[in-house]
Amino acid sequence: MKRYDLITPEGTRDLLFEECLARRMVENKLTTLFSRFGYSEVVTPGIEFYDLFSGSSRNFQQESMYKLTDSKGRLIVMRPDSTIPIARLASTRLKDAKRPLRLYYNQSIYENNALLKGRSDEVVQTGIELLGGTNTKRADYEVLCTAVEALAEFDEEKFRLEIGHIGYFKELVARLDVDERVREEIRLLISQKNYPALNDLLDEVGENQITHTLKQLPRLFGGVEVFDKAAELFTDDKITAILSTLKEVYSRVSSLGYDGKISVDLGIVSHTDYYTGIVFKGYISGVGSSVLKGGRYDGLMAEFGEPCPAVGFGVNCDEIARYLRKNCLAPTLKSADCIVFGEKGYVVEAIAFAQKLVRDGMVIENSLFDTLEETEEYAASKGIHKIFIINENVSHIEI
Repeated sequence: MKRYDLITPEGTRDLLFEECLARRMVENKLTTLFSRFGYSEVVTPGIEFYDLFSGSSRNFQQESMYKLTDSKGRLIVMRPDSTIPIARLASTRLKDAKRPLRLYYNQSIYENNALLKGRSDEVVQTGIELLGGTNTKRADYEVLCTAVEALAEFDEEKFRLEIGHIGYFKELVARLDVDERVREEIRLLISQKNYPALNDLLDEVGENQITHTLKQLPRLFGGVEVFDKAAELFTDDKITAILSTLKEVYSRVSSLGYDGKISVDLGIVSHTDYYTGIVFKGYISGVGSSVLKGGRYDGLMAEFGEPCPAVGFGVNCDEIARYLRKNCLAPTLKSADCIVFGEKGYVVEAIAFAQKLVRDGMVIENSLFDTLEETEEYAASKGIHKIFIINENVSHIEI
């Protein structure tokens, strides 16, 4: 029987040294930013009951979740999403807390992407959720502007934020006489901007104004001109209201000095069913996929018995950390300031002296060698230039 004790599971990897520094830098920048905007940290369990992710708008595909059972035989999953557990938390333990609630998280999510090469099944996400409040427009502006600030932390000059409205796609596809499987396939092809396959599928559905509009959906991307193009393709009272809402959000956010960095994309059709309003994605230069995703999910809290509006986003910390390292923007591993070597009979005294240096703010290593010569050789290999020698006295040498 083959053993798997020397490798990690597919979709996972070990992080070493500077990789850890880069990811921690991303996490620290984001959590500091969110705290300054008045958000408080919460942590949800890494494992949850399967039922949590099988509600009407919480329908995650079974094959995409890592599943196990607890001691009582109940089905458990490793957390595939942070928004849903936080909605549960807000409707139970924070049920009586004053609204709006501003919460942030910094934790891993797990998703089994068996068909994707080079995939990451474990991703560290840092994000915010703004729950409650009577003025949803103000909440949308706050969260969108916070998303802009999050992107600017890492790529101030070239970041991009694309804004759409999931209601536009949902209203169109609801008018098609097809089953849920076909609707999901249409959604997937639009999100991938796979024009040939999308056209073939919609041709099978039949040519009409709705299928013609859906064929154009991946191309409804750009600036304010997108709204006129969309209105020319198809319009009714609901579609007009959706486009009007999105246009106002786009115009207001763009006016805040983010010229050229904000765009409209009516082809944002997230796979997460709980979104009900604006949806958005964030990009930084040199990274092909989005590093930030979010949107409004006004119906989710009602599934837990506490209806209230909500909006939020999550940031892929691992993707940004790779970007920082690739562009030499991440912190580098630094050598210790010194090594402390205790001669024979003075090992405990050497450790006590090292503790004093640490309390004074220095970065040190204790020598584990028996001779000064071995300690010098080790220090030279590590780029450490000072050795403290502890015997009846304290002295040091420079190398």
